[in-house]
Amino acid sequence: MLPGRFRAVLCASLLMSIGTALGQSYDPAAVRMFHALAAKPNLLARYEYLQKLGPHLPAADQNLAGQMSAFALAELGLYSRAVLTFPLKMRPVPGLVLPDPKVWQAEDALDVIAKAAANRRIVMINEVHHNAQTRALTLLALPRLRALGFTHLAIEALGDDPELVRRGFPLRTSGTEYLQEPLYGEIVREAIRLGFVLVPYDDDRAGADVEAREAGQAQNLYDRVFARDPAARLVVAAGYAHIDKAVGRLGPDRPMAMTLARLTDSEPLSVDQAQFLEVEWGGDDDYHRLVRRFPTEVPEVLVDKASGRPWSAAPKLYDISVISPPSLTLKSLGAEEVADPALGRYRNLSNGVQMAQQAFVAFNDMLRPKWLELGGQRRSYRIDTRLCREQVPCVVDAHYVNEPEAATPADIYAFLKSTSSTRLYLKPGRYRLRAWNDEGRTLSESVIDVPRS
Repeated sequence: MLPGRFRAVLCASLLMSIGTALGQSYDPAAVRMFHALAAKPNLLARYEYLQKLGPHLPAADQNLAGQMSAFALAELGLYSRAVLTFPLKMRPVPGLVLPDPKVWQAEDALDVIAKAAANRRIVMINEVHHNAQTRALTLLALPRLRALGFTHLAIEALGDDPELVRRGFPLRTSGTEYLQEPLYGEIVREAIRLGFVLVPYDDDRAGADVEAREAGQAQNLYDRVFARDPAARLVVAAGYAHIDKAVGRLGPDRPMAMTLARLTDSEPLSVDQAQFLEVEWGGDDDYHRLVRRFPTEVPEVLVDKASGRPWSAAPKLYDISVISPPSLTLKSLGAEEVADPALGRYRNLSNGVQMAQQAFVAFNDMLRPKWLELGGQRRSYRIDTRLCREQVPCVVDAHYVNEPEAATPADIYAFLKSTSSTRLYLKPGRYRLRAWNDEGRTLSESVIDVPRS
């Protein structure tokens, strides 16, 4: 079960977007917060507003503001900071006995999921909305699932966008604000490239009624996929406990997957990423004990050495437990001043001319998580606050050169400290690089090339 007050908040549609939230019942302070956020011109302005407002909210609303801040941070590319701002920790599975390395072995989660999905009609993979590390696995799984014959991809954050497939990429208006996060945008682009039929399925008509929303999602999936194409095979990208096949983590409410299984007479393959995910440094909880027993640098699934059966911490709810590799580091917050001689020469991205600095500048290097490399598909590209003309905070984003500013960026990073540097992670190709401030004003822009090696 999700912890405490957040169960209803995270699993209902209240926070799917600011527009949706405005239509729900909240106390006056929260309503004023939502209205103010809706009026802000961009993500950076929203985050700054939440930082100033949070301490002055009633105690009951401070957690809500923290959650909204975490969403904004993830969409600004500050992935570790997002997790640490809102360290959502799932309740331990009751009576769980952790696997013994003598009996279980770790295997790449992508391999295990593909093998288990081979004879299924429906595969569901969940995510933690403010932790984009959970989206990377879904993105990397798409080519394998398409090769197995899966035809449809249902995306919780997707809305009504009739031109999406023809265009080939999502816009800010293509769905909820989650689609502004780069990994989510890549999921949409990759699905279109692979030929998946995209299916929006969320149901916000139910308001705060959790079970009504779960039932609405399941009915939408049935009506929009299987009622139209009985031979369809469906992949579902969902949040948290939507993928559960029995009552439990949503309290007494029946999850979406449970209802869809009844409607289709087909049991989904449910893959959970929320239970065993790093949300804090160190500790001696189930997650940290597992990664000590089964060290990994990629998402892993434990497999019984004798039978080949994948491990699930709660087999009545989901079929596969994914254990994500540790990714949090203090260096993501710029805790150390990093002296990097490579900064003695840098590319001036405002005009693309290679320049030499006579005086050494020590930049505070903001390390980003390794999973952004997407298994070697992306290359790192160094940026620093000189792109911002030393106006901090500022945001630097990279758009594919043939896509407009309204498209979800290929990557993004918000500099919150002066004299900082970091790396964008981009596939080889050409991009428009733009730095902008909390008013949306352009501070610098250029076209860059990311080489293959």
